[in-house]
Amino acid sequence: MSAGDEQVQTESLRVVRGNPDDAELAALTVVLAGLGSGEEPQAEPPVRSRWADRAALVRAPLRPGQGAWRASALPR
Repeated sequence: MSAGDEQVQTESLRVVRGNPDDAELAALTVVLAGLGSGEEPQAEPPVRSRWADRAALVRAPLRPGQGAWRASALPR
């Protein structure tokens, strides 16, 4: 026997209890292969509410005009 004739088989999946059919083993293999692929699904970033917008806390600079203090006390 040459080295090319030998096939080394390793157990990557072992059924401990029960008798799964070929379709169940195939489904389990696909799920486990998907978990081990290392690729995470790219989720859409959550849409932030306008209530949570921190830019609303920063107000525009005040630019008082002529007579602005007097006009601020008058009723509209």
